Amino acid sequence: QAQLVESGGGLVQPGGSLRLSCAASGLSLSFYAMAWYRQAPGMQRELVARSGFSTTYADSVKGRFTISRDNAKKTVYLQMSSLKPADTAVYYCNADHYSLALQYWGQGTQVTVSS
Repeated sequence: QAQLVESGGGLVQPGGSLRLSCAASGLSLSFYAMAWYRQAPGMQRELVARSGFSTTYADSVKGRFTISRDNAKKTVYLQMSSLKPADTAVYYCNADHYSLALQYWGQGTQVTVSS
């Protein structure tokens, strides 16, 4: 049974930093593109960053967020800096198989940026 578990969310002041982690079990990250999405209240879920054959970022986080992965540790990270109130959302980890119709989601972790 594949599972993704996010951690590292919390309350941070504007301009602060957080690092989110996504621990995977039951799957080999080598076969998956890994991504972070976020969903703010009343908004659609949006892609924040994706690590696959290439790395992509939403325009709104370029230069502030960095996605990284350690396939051996089965963990994906999202380093977030210069955080803004607009970054407040539930952040979800996603695994998308490169060649099969397999996709998994974590349960989400809340990030709140507020003074």
